[in-house]
Amino acid sequence: MNRRLIYGFIIFLLSCSQHEFESIKIKGSDTEVNLALDLAETFMERDPNISIAVTGGGSGTGIAALINQKCDIANSSREFRNSEMKLAEKAGVNVIPIVFAIDALAFVVNPAVMVDVLTVEQIAQIFRGEINNWKEVGGNDAPISLYGRQSNSGTFVFVQQSILKGEYSNKMKQMNGTAQILEAIKADPNATGYLGIGYLINEAGKLAEGIKVIAVKSDEDTTPVDPTNIQAIINGDYAITRPLYQYTNGLPKNKIREFIAYELSLEGQEVVQRSGYFPITPKYRKENSKYGL
Repeated sequence: MNRRLIYGFIIFLLSCSQHEFESIKIKGSDTEVNLALDLAETFMERDPNISIAVTGGGSGTGIAALINQKCDIANSSREFRNSEMKLAEKAGVNVIPIVFAIDALAFVVNPAVMVDVLTVEQIAQIFRGEINNWKEVGGNDAPISLYGRQSNSGTFVFVQQSILKGEYSNKMKQMNGTAQILEAIKADPNATGYLGIGYLINEAGKLAEGIKVIAVKSDEDTTPVDPTNIQAIINGDYAITRPLYQYTNGLPKNKIREFIAYELSLEGQEVVQRSGYFPITPKYRKENSKYGL
């Protein structure tokens, strides 16, 4: 074979090895799915040698997929449960937690509901089924319709543990996804439900139509705070915020590491904010640095 052709073939092989195409599967939290998609799209524009597939299904679904090694990254709006960690250990999965954004959880109602402000305790009483009529919290005389997520949702667990500190009302309609909660509230004049703030803000930074956001008071003596007030969230004035996690099996490597590093970069955190969520705090940056990120 001609030496020039041999040399050219070697260069081609080296080029292929240096630019190996890689795919990443991300699965889990319905709260995080749109945010992860936005981040994936902007990252893929920078790197033509990567394909990132993002699907939802709930935090529990993502965690199960990671344990069963069916995905590369599990999106979760909650921490691993002890039972899940034991399953991961049994399966030989080394769970690495990364916080890549902060979410403010919003409680919303149909605009026909004549209530604008609730305390955290009133919200808990409503979703535990102890308050059943809007007139009990200063609203119109109408039964309260409750909408929430299914039990495999990290948001379901977060509200139960952090707000209710008890069981949900058996009258709450459990919806498959956050978008379904939003549409149900728009259609039901007596409805209330909860969802991540990113689902309320469109690409133009405007509030979604057909719903009203409840301003929340930590207790009767505090000032109500609207979760759409970004500065209030950054200042820590809003009572209901939570970290958003991505879990990997072992320290992330290669393209997975590059993608997560991008999410945590200045540019990635700007995408987080454009998507209606909030950048991570110094506390979580310190936690992430334990894993070299």
